[in-house]
Amino acid sequence: MATRADQSRMTLAEFLRWNDGTDARYELVDGRIVSMAPPNDAHGTIVANIGAEIGSRLRPPGRVAAKPGIVRPHRDSYYVADLGVTRGPAADTRQHLPEPVLIVEVLSPSTEDHDRGRKVPDYREIPSLQEILVVASQERRVELWRREGDHWRVEDLIGEATVRLESCDASIALAAIYAHVDLAGTDRRA
Repeated sequence: MATRADQSRMTLAEFLRWNDGTDARYELVDGRIVSMAPPNDAHGTIVANIGAEIGSRLRPPGRVAAKPGIVRPHRDSYYVADLGVTRGPAADTRQHLPEPVLIVEVLSPSTEDHDRGRKVPDYREIPSLQEILVVASQERRVELWRREGDHWRVEDLIGEATVRLESCDASIALAAIYAHVDLAGTDRRA
């Protein structure tokens, strides 16, 4: 679980100007700074695999971004996703991904409750967002949240399935997502 770095409240504008002088990563959740633990090897490999698969299929101006800042609409919250896809221009100097159409979160046991219980519901409030991909790092399982009008539909994919990402016109086999990841050897406590 992410740990609270500071108990004082901060606005989104203050957070985006703030620098603690380290390479640590933080999120802002309802005005409170939360530190993020570094990911394990399986997590990083899964993120890289998904980024490569999506990136090879995108056509300009679509682009995939690693560790993009995601702003929760109308609230003092700023999240760092594992990956994001936008159709916006790359020359933007903002500290967040403009108009994401896809957000990818790879779960770790220590952050799963926060990612599922806090981030996914908040992401669903982003008007441009079409899909949320929630990827397990301890087993071969992917959840795809897809916007359908005024509601969201969830697909739960396991084993040898293929996930179809309409937001970036890509189909990715779970075998490609989990390539080079030893699920039997993953630490379930990390």
